[in-house]
Amino acid sequence: MKITLNSTEVSYFTLAAHVDTGLFKYFSFLILFILYVVILCANVLLIVVICMNRSLHEPMYVFLCSLFVNELYGSTGLFPLLLLQILSDVHTVSAPACLLQVFCLYSYGGVEFFTLAVMSYDRYLAICCPLQYNTRMNSNKIARLVALIWIYPLLNNIFFVFCLTARLQLCGNIINKVYCDNYYIVKLSCSDTSVNNILGLTHMFTVILSLVVLILYTYVRILKVCFSGSKQTRQKALSTCTPHLASLLNFSFGAFFEIVQSRFDMSSVPKVLRVVLSLYWLTCQPLFNPVMYGLKMYKIRIVCKNMLWRKKL
Repeated sequence: MKITLNSTEVSYFTLAAHVDTGLFKYFSFLILFILYVVILCANVLLIVVICMNRSLHEPMYVFLCSLFVNELYGSTGLFPLLLLQILSDVHTVSAPACLLQVFCLYSYGGVEFFTLAVMSYDRYLAICCPLQYNTRMNSNKIARLVALIWIYPLLNNIFFVFCLTARLQLCGNIINKVYCDNYYIVKLSCSDTSVNNILGLTHMFTVILSLVVLILYTYVRILKVCFSGSKQTRQKALSTCTPHLASLLNFSFGAFFEIVQSRFDMSSVPKVLRVVLSLYWLTCQPLFNPVMYGLKMYKIRIVCKNMLWRKKL
């Protein structure tokens, strides 16, 4: 796959935001490599714990398992290429590999947001409609929700990346980031991007806004139950919702900052800080989720302790 550049074909992009300052690149490589290994180990551990223990075969933990799989997917879409680029003296990536990374990272973000929305709906049913929970969150509905979480973002990004972005004629091939980004590729276009812009805005104001409204509605209802119920009900609701809210806020903060720095002039911010903050939503969320859910979810903590205790014995 190649993209047209002023009637010629673009076969590669240059990732211009990499900082090559002697030993600094080896230090940053080591830090990111360790972070990637920790992310892999933490998420795989929790996936294994959930899959191998029947006591965790409940809707909430099924959605959590989907979340951890997505963290592995997004991290693998980012880290291998990023680590290779850090050690390389020439920061170029082929056009097909660049578009593939764009697809992986954007679909990762979509799956993450859909999963958090479905998890908020699940907690809403469990706390606000406890007597109807088992009938309204049955196995068929769980399967449909998991399918929706994955299929829609993947199909949506196949269309946006491989059907819309890949058709553009470009006036350059320099991306001022350390990874490939769809918005930056579209900005390089010297052809009409109105279709990309209109469909992107339509998607944002329909699908994304609907998910935001769903999440806000569910947590308003949950908080209402918390403040009107007994102390025990309030504690139980808060203990189960705290990890979800923390994960949602962490991901939203990272995604919001990424959107802001992509759309506005951030030249006054030091380059290294811009790079670090642009990586926040792709590196901290995959590490944050297993740590947060592993520490806060009582059942997961107990199962992990039992597994470790058995190994010692």
